[in-house]
Amino acid sequence: MKYISTRSKIKPVSSAEAILQGLAADGGLFVPEKIPTVSLEEIDALKDKTYEERAAWLLGKYLTDYTADELGECSELAYNWFDVPARVPVMVLIQDPKNPTAPVGAMELWHGPTSAFKDVALQMLPHLMRLALKKVGETKQILILVATSGDTGKAALAGFADVPQTKVMVFYPDGGVSKIQRLQMVTQRGDNVNVTAVRGNFDDAQSGVKKIFGDKKLRAELDKLGVKLSSANSINWGRLVPQIAYYFSGYVELIKANQIKLGDRILICVPTGNFGNILAAYYALKMGLPVKGMICASNVNNVLTEFFVTGTYNRNREFFKTITPSMDILISSNLERLLYHETNGNFKQVKHYMDELAAKGQYTIDDKLKARLQRLFHAEYVTEDETRLFVKRVYDSFKYLTDTHTAVAMTALSKYRGRSKDFTPVLTASTASPYKFTSAVLTALGQSIDGVDDLAQLEKLNVLTSVRVPRNLAELSHAKILHEDVCDKDEMAERVLQFASK
Repeated sequence: MKYISTRSKIKPVSSAEAILQGLAADGGLFVPEKIPTVSLEEIDALKDKTYEERAAWLLGKYLTDYTADELGECSELAYNWFDVPARVPVMVLIQDPKNPTAPVGAMELWHGPTSAFKDVALQMLPHLMRLALKKVGETKQILILVATSGDTGKAALAGFADVPQTKVMVFYPDGGVSKIQRLQMVTQRGDNVNVTAVRGNFDDAQSGVKKIFGDKKLRAELDKLGVKLSSANSINWGRLVPQIAYYFSGYVELIKANQIKLGDRILICVPTGNFGNILAAYYALKMGLPVKGMICASNVNNVLTEFFVTGTYNRNREFFKTITPSMDILISSNLERLLYHETNGNFKQVKHYMDELAAKGQYTIDDKLKARLQRLFHAEYVTEDETRLFVKRVYDSFKYLTDTHTAVAMTALSKYRGRSKDFTPVLTASTASPYKFTSAVLTALGQSIDGVDDLAQLEKLNVLTSVRVPRNLAELSHAKILHEDVCDKDEMAERVLQFASK
């Protein structure tokens, strides 16, 4: 399997090369030359496999320059950190008690070492990259650059800390992540890690990282230092491909729970910011997973909802900081991959869209493409009040504690069902532990947080609900702050050079 760019006709590269490069030289994203297909029989065979085995099977479809033994080893090393045997369990909720044939499977993606869904991929990526370095004979040091809206940063830091031949540098929006998310990052240990806040929002940090990747002069200076850039954001194919696995795993878990039968179609509902998580569901659908459609759930920064409804992507709008900070994004980078596939590989058209976005802040697709996307995606957005209400509703109804991002997804699902009367079984991505967003969750449950700091809120939520606090979060109260750097967005390149030269 070879990989090509979304923006021009470049020479195809191996999966190891694509993983090491992160971003294509022309600024595009790597995509597979073709999407592999699987049979129902193959899906059925996953029922009796562990999550590690399911993940290795899926990776083998795309990373064909890795051996089965290598992928099996990577999977074992990645997921032995997770705190439940199932790794990615599915909790079945009947969202509408009057309609018991409409189950909702909450696929808990947050049992890894940083309590967020990014762990599923970012515990895998360092192992894939370590082997990739050997496969291509790379001797330079790899500097992993990350822009984060909260969760990717800590997951990347935890995954790459002290990994030989790598450094990892994380930029996050100053004041734009939860206090727990910030504490997780700024207390990260490791001789090869750096965490820097950027004055601005996530899009400023993400655009800054992309600009650094495209800066030929800077890359030449890094080359003199014996350093090459790569990425751990979902723009890196090695970050995205492990996420495809959990949709297959979630589907067979619904079969094992007697909620669906093999071949039954499901809906997949995902709280969406950078579009990577839901794009993984799209790849699963294209491979042959029986998926009827996908619900793209947004918060009040609803640029994606508007895009799927109108065909115009417009980031020229007011930016809101919300109780779902990981979704506070106006530039959804992975949408570029979807446009490439749904225009049948028309890289000239994709480049035109991306150039329009960079120059004018918006672009508009044609009606034919819009109709194709609307057959695949149902877009909904959710307000702050609706999010809080649903956190309380789910807890009161099921004693199931959900974080605010997952609540956005479930609320969007309720809106979709109310409008469409479509009660197809649903697999919902539950993307973070509720303890990562304690202030919002406690407020939603009617609790006062006045005078209660974020670490004390962990205990308060635990006392209220008896839901276990993840160990990695409980330990934050004793962790030392190690990273206090702050910079303007136009200083990011300078900070990268400083860190690379150490």
